[in-house]
Amino acid sequence: MNEPTQADTTEATAVQRYSDLSLDPRLLQAVADMGYENLTPIQQRAIPIVLSGRDMMGAAQTGTGKTAAFTLPILQRLLPQATTSVSPARHPVRALMLAPTRELADQVYANVHAYARHTPLRSACVFGGMDMAPQTAVLRQGVEVLVATPGRLLDHLEARTVNLSQVQFVVLDEADRMLDIGFLPDLQRILAYLPAQRTTLLFSATFSPEIRRLAQSYLRDPVSVEVARPNATATNVEQIIYKVAEDLKHAALLQVLREHGLRQTIVFVNSRLGASRLARMLERDGLKAQAMHGDKSQAERLATLDAFKRNEVEVLVATDVAARGLDIAELPGVINYDVPFNAEDYVHRIGRTGRAGASGLAITLACERDGRGLADIEKLIKRKIEPRELEVSRPARLPRAPRESGVAAGAPPRPQAARRPAHDPWFDKPYEPDPGASPAWEQTPGASASRAASGSNIRSRRKVAALLGGKPPAAK
Repeated sequence: MNEPTQADTTEATAVQRYSDLSLDPRLLQAVADMGYENLTPIQQRAIPIVLSGRDMMGAAQTGTGKTAAFTLPILQRLLPQATTSVSPARHPVRALMLAPTRELADQVYANVHAYARHTPLRSACVFGGMDMAPQTAVLRQGVEVLVATPGRLLDHLEARTVNLSQVQFVVLDEADRMLDIGFLPDLQRILAYLPAQRTTLLFSATFSPEIRRLAQSYLRDPVSVEVARPNATATNVEQIIYKVAEDLKHAALLQVLREHGLRQTIVFVNSRLGASRLARMLERDGLKAQAMHGDKSQAERLATLDAFKRNEVEVLVATDVAARGLDIAELPGVINYDVPFNAEDYVHRIGRTGRAGASGLAITLACERDGRGLADIEKLIKRKIEPRELEVSRPARLPRAPRESGVAAGAPPRPQAARRPAHDPWFDKPYEPDPGASPAWEQTPGASASRAASGSNIRSRRKVAALLGGKPPAAK
């Protein structure tokens, strides 16, 4: 395969507005309905290439409009084949868009559905964690644009509920993330179902040697478009690192939320258990917080995300499942409660804020053991971030409320009766034998006779007088 060629930007950069593009009026109307007017750099360079039918590798900072960069030209190319027929055979899958996570797939589908709202083109989204029956019913009705995660798409392929023999466009969105979570074998199996003559688009916020090898294997003479330095962070996002002690992180988080006035923010942690635990702690502090991680079902994750978008949740405590694909309008900031294990995840985490040209704030709480992780982040983004000292007062321990019911908070404690001493003097007395008691081993003949008479099978134990220093019993 040939190496990717750089795009010629002389003509592409001359187009600054959507209205200047040679797109169908129905697509331009959908873009206007969403309030978009100006093209982003990745859209200026990618849309003409996709319209020309070339394979492409696109790299741009997260939040710069990559979804529209491949969705709009694909819809434009599919419109001549669009039909209002109700026959499923007239609506085969012509465009396949693969995403690594459920949240990203749902976000891409929402954009596809919005851009195609004024056209007869049908779209659908399939991902794991949900029942396959409703997805199968939608697929059998026929869709032109299918957004899917690799695992669930393979389930439908094995069940023969979807046919990819007429696919003309394939999009690998966030391909680096797919490789990170081990989707390469699934991608190879899916691409084997597709026609050889197709247009393949590979988009990612970061490019690595593994991604370029993947492009050489499945892309034909691709055009490489990089509108920003690889792994660069958005310039409109202010990045702050606070040095705090490990046991003061929770207090530091509350102080940062209060001082910076972050009424809606995403707090990233590294573990699912840590996300649930921190969300419960923030709720006890009076904040509306919910956790979002991989252990929750897809319905729960979608409900939590919808509540956060409606401002019903102030703090969304999430793992890296929320680091990609979440497009929340005017999110003021994100907080890294834990420094990510992978430096590239830092780029995607802070990319949730400062989207579509808005300003954002990214705060990281780092302790002494995070020095290596911070060094990896600075090496990746090629930028030095000087840590700041954050004076956090150790929270005072609140007095425990009385256990008695009916006692008001702050009321003086009830007088308690004097307790008995824990030590009983009776146990300090010396042993005093009872002079009237006989030893247990000195039993009367009557007692032995009564025991002998209690049953024919019970024999009395023979006394061995020699062991006691006595004389043997006389013979009768």
